[in-house]
Amino acid sequence: MTSPRTAALLERLGISLPILQAPMAGVQDHRLAVAVGEAGGLGALPAAMLTLDALRGELQALRATTEHPFNLNFFCHVPPAPDAQREADWRQVLAPYHAEAGIDAAAIPAGAGRQPFSADAWATVAPFAPPVLSFHFGLPSPDLLARVKHSGAFVLASATTVDEALWLEAHGADAVIAQGLEAGGHRGHFLDVDPATALTRQMGTFALLPQVVAAVRVPVIAAGGIADAQGVATALALGAAAVQVGTAYLLCPEATTSAIHRAALASDAAQHTALTTLFTGRPARGIVNRLMRELGAMNPAAPAFPLATAAIAPLRQWAEARGSGDFSPLWAGQNTRGCRVIPAGELTRALAVRV
Repeated sequence: MTSPRTAALLERLGISLPILQAPMAGVQDHRLAVAVGEAGGLGALPAAMLTLDALRGELQALRATTEHPFNLNFFCHVPPAPDAQREADWRQVLAPYHAEAGIDAAAIPAGAGRQPFSADAWATVAPFAPPVLSFHFGLPSPDLLARVKHSGAFVLASATTVDEALWLEAHGADAVIAQGLEAGGHRGHFLDVDPATALTRQMGTFALLPQVVAAVRVPVIAAGGIADAQGVATALALGAAAVQVGTAYLLCPEATTSAIHRAALASDAAQHTALTTLFTGRPARGIVNRLMRELGAMNPAAPAFPLATAAIAPLRQWAEARGSGDFSPLWAGQNTRGCRVIPAGELTRALAVRV
């Protein structure tokens, strides 16, 4: 039987199943969001790596394909000041790999690669009336958040600790995503970003979830390591109003996951994931590969998020052209057993079969 908290959230979101597809930048476009929405869940479209023109195009395609609600996701990081010395030191660490690949490191332009939510981004997406907006790394500025909420959009945001959940509730989030340590991709922590202490505060999903449920009044969505119907049922039994699932969708045909990434997910390598700062400068969980093994997954030389990406990008391109994921961010959570080569709609319904 559906709990009152789940029923209330489903009604507010306009969906029939308590399954939210995690926004996964770099491995999906609107097609995955549409497929999940058509099955009764809430599809998501990640915006952090898209130009405003590309984002507009994705929203046009989504709106032309489905009438179901969707979640539009943004990052809320503060862009770091460029640090020429740190960038030079980082490129020195990568020098042996650039030499191996025949890459002139001096010709690689520095760049962020990921942009935070902004007034320009809101002006771009507001005409599409997104029903749900979600944020990673906190919330946007109060004036910008007020514009979003004035539009009627439902606001989700990720918390990795009880303190973050309380902060999000106090600052305007309509629901909190409790992101356990098992989750693939970037950690959503934002109150403490000191590498020496931030990760020591992180908990597994089923330790974090009931504590967040007890602490806040808004609905709580469980995320991290949930990959099958049993995991969904357990999360709901622990007080979640819904669950957010990402990794399990990576092998679906509607995902844009690369052939190299798909092969890694289907191999024994997927049993070993780790948090790493190498690819972006911020802790994110992915399948361990050569770069992580040789440099150490949490190498302090990596520039601040998201500046680490620029010097890695040509190495990734070089290796992938040769069929190798040695320099690729193979994002994945700790539980890959739910990854199946089936349509996303079928997977969505299967996740909810015990609800």
